[in-house]
Amino acid sequence: MTDLTPTPHIGAKIGDIAETVIMAGDPLRIKFMAERYLSDCSQFNNVRGMYGYTGTYKGKRVSMMGHGMGIPSIAIYTYELFHFYGVKTIIRVGSAGSYHADLKLGDLVIAMGACTDSNYASNYGLPGTFAPIADFGLLRQAVEECEHNGYRYRVGNVLSSDVFYSEESHLDKWVKMGVLAVEMEAAALYMNAARSGNRALAICTISDNLITGEETTSKERETTFCRMVEVALALA
Repeated sequence: MTDLTPTPHIGAKIGDIAETVIMAGDPLRIKFMAERYLSDCSQFNNVRGMYGYTGTYKGKRVSMMGHGMGIPSIAIYTYELFHFYGVKTIIRVGSAGSYHADLKLGDLVIAMGACTDSNYASNYGLPGTFAPIADFGLLRQAVEECEHNGYRYRVGNVLSSDVFYSEESHLDKWVKMGVLAVEMEAAALYMNAARSGNRALAICTISDNLITGEETTSKERETTFCRMVEVALALA
C-alpha cells in the first residue's frame, strides 16, 4: 500500500472519504442509497465488490460504504476508516431480527448498547468485560429525528451475534435481559469507535420477527429501508 491508498481493502485515496460515513452490510443497498440520496456522487471503492461513494446531502459532504456481514468484516472496514482515512463518525444502518412480538416489521431500533457472543473484545487485552455503547449525542439526535417524523422506534440493547444458523437458540435468555433484537455488527463498530476516540451509532430496521415468524424479502431489505437512512443522513 502507499500513502495515497493506505489499506488493502479500500481503494480510496486520502481525502476521498468524508468525515461521516453511513454504512450498511449489503453493498447493493449502499449503491441504492447513494444513487437516491447523494448529489455530485462519485465512487471511491469497489475492491471486493464493497462499494463506497462520496457526495453531498443538503450541502453536507457524506460518504456511504458497505461493511459486509459479521463482526470480522465490519471490524476491518471501520478500523481502516477510523485509523487511515480520518473518519470521525460512522453510522450503521442495517437489518435486525426482532425478539418481541410488538416490535414490528419496519420499526426502527436505535442501539444504545450492543451485547455480543463474539470474542472480539479480547483483541484489546482488557482486564474485564467491556460494554459497547453508542455515542450519546448521535443517539439523542436520532431519537429526536424519529420523534419529529413520527417513526415507530425503540431504544435499547441489541445482540451482535457471530452465529446466523444456530444449533441451539438462546433467544429466551437474551429476551429476559431486555435485548430488543439481534444483528451481527454493532458491537465491533462501537468498540472500534471507542478505541479510536470517535463516534458511532447503529440504527436498524426490523426485517423479521423471531417470535411471530414475519419476514421481509432480500429485495425489500435492499430498497425499502429508507427511514433509518434518512435519520442517519439527518445526523451527518
